[in-house]
Amino acid sequence: MTAPTVGVVVLAWQAEPYLADCVSSVLASTDIDVRLVLVDNECRPEDLATVPPDDRVEVLHPGRNTGFAGGCNLGVEALDTDFVALVNSDCVLRPDTLALLAAEAVRPDTGPVMAGVRLAEPPHLVNSAGNPVHLIGLSWAGGMNTAETRTEPYDVTGASGACVLLQSSVWKTLGGFDEEYFAYLEDTELSLRAWRLGLSARCVPTALALHHYEFSRNAHKMYLLERNRLMMISTLWSSRALLLLAPVLLVMEVLLAGYAVASGWGGGKVRGWLWLWRHRAHIAERRRLVQAERREPDAVWMRHLTADFDPSAIGPAPLTRIVNVAVRAYWSVARRLL
Repeated sequence: MTAPTVGVVVLAWQAEPYLADCVSSVLASTDIDVRLVLVDNECRPEDLATVPPDDRVEVLHPGRNTGFAGGCNLGVEALDTDFVALVNSDCVLRPDTLALLAAEAVRPDTGPVMAGVRLAEPPHLVNSAGNPVHLIGLSWAGGMNTAETRTEPYDVTGASGACVLLQSSVWKTLGGFDEEYFAYLEDTELSLRAWRLGLSARCVPTALALHHYEFSRNAHKMYLLERNRLMMISTLWSSRALLLLAPVLLVMEVLLAGYAVASGWGGGKVRGWLWLWRHRAHIAERRRLVQAERREPDAVWMRHLTADFDPSAIGPAPLTRIVNVAVRAYWSVARRLL
């Protein structure tokens, strides 16, 4: 049988010390016909020069930083393959990773399928085994720093964009990313939209992507995360869900604003609110689009959300446990009214 064609998009921005390793690992993929589009989002020329020459590689130079969302959309537009995959430039794939993902993605009613994303050092520990998504829109790397024992594919709420693959037809149905996200949570939004269409998001734990992951929190990143979180729930959550969750959303917004001020990025939180107001026309149009496309009722797709924060990912354990108890109790009542 003819090997499936997989088009891979890799973005390069500023310093990219692992770019050559990433590209080489993609090109060494087995049991697929692979093509790669490398999007130069203002990468250092010396890092781009390390990419091995290969007829299967096309380099795009948009002349600006298009962000993760825009760069991925641009890269996919240049492809005409059975499947499309997004791979972070600091990920190194095993030779069978893309073939394993494609074998899962071709199954009926399947949307985005992520690799088992492991830490490059040490490689037996998880970087993401699927990203949980909270009722208020926060998301984090699930299973971080744990040992993966599963060997069979399983459902996830959010498929990590570090290494994710889907059928090209599914990408077209979803319309790719909303480029206003720029960076962060666009992969979460894509996964939730898949669930709302009746498509599952999955993880194949044996399809390994070793990620040279560095956790960071800075004012600009937190600004984008918070801005995008609010944009996501403003568009994907139905009016009924927003009304039912209003007390939780308002309380958590006050707490997050206080946390932002205490952590030194309060200005970023305010900038996020201002951005949302200035772009309210886009948000309203986006909301009309995603609300019209939904096929699954809230009671079905929202069951994939969690009412619990992970203390290891979010914050101090005692406070997190108290918040979890309160939100869990509230949601157990409110979800019956969806």
